[in-house]
Amino acid sequence: MPELPEVETVMRGLSAVLTGRTIARAETRRAGLRWPFPENLAERLGGRRVEGFRRRGKYMLMRLSEGESALIHLGMSGRMVARPPGEGPVPRIAPQGAFSDARGSGDGLAHEHLMMETEDGWRVGFQDPRRFGCLDLVPTAAEDGHRLLQGMGPEPLDEGFDAASLSRALKGRATPIKAALLDQGVVAGLGNIYVAEALFRAGISPRRLAGTVAGARAARLVPAIKAVLGEAIEAGGSSLRDYVRSDGEIGRFQDRFEVYDRFGQPCPRCPGPPACAGVARIVQAGRSSFFCPRTQR
Repeated sequence: MPELPEVETVMRGLSAVLTGRTIARAETRRAGLRWPFPENLAERLGGRRVEGFRRRGKYMLMRLSEGESALIHLGMSGRMVARPPGEGPVPRIAPQGAFSDARGSGDGLAHEHLMMETEDGWRVGFQDPRRFGCLDLVPTAAEDGHRLLQGMGPEPLDEGFDAASLSRALKGRATPIKAALLDQGVVAGLGNIYVAEALFRAGISPRRLAGTVAGARAARLVPAIKAVLGEAIEAGGSSLRDYVRSDGEIGRFQDRFEVYDRFGQPCPRCPGPPACAGVARIVQAGRSSFFCPRTQR
């Protein structure tokens, strides 16, 4: 599932293309994704000017004229790809585990469930083969009151997210810190990849009880989270299976992973055997956690 850096990257790409442009027409090719589309979605998008974008956690909000926003979640395999005038329809998404050549030819639209075209010919297709994504319409003034956004924690890149606020959010929690950071009510937008990388940088074990991550530990963890997210956004996110940017290119942060998906490989901070056996993997709540048992305590 795309995490904060991937959603931020897609949102920035879409904003550069769509902000200030008018959606001349839209077309839906099924009744919905994870949930039904809003009634008359295509007609309600047509003729609207895109005023701007906002991200909240792993959700994008495309703000439209007339005081309404399109709330978008990419789900497990969703992607939104923009094409300049004259490049034709958005190509079919590749099978799971492979990348499509988003700049190549192709006219298959089996997984493109929503298409928007601007008055000057830009086309944006929302593709989602697994159909776990969603799109809803919400009054712009009431975005944070939407049922999917209510109760979300702070944005980790905001100045207000600091060691003190994280310590307060974790106080008394008996769950592992890994699980706590994946709780969108504690902090918004984090997922398995970036939690693993941030905990490694902070030297904190994913098994440590969340309530004990305070003081000096929280003071290490917060800047680690911010740094990992910032670097991932700069690299265009991480492309492991389905994710691509809005221009169809893949992200590159996966080339910088230090522990995620590196089970058995040397820890980049350790001298190697016998002192360190390399990156370990455990399963927590059905998710893989990658870490260095020697440096993360």
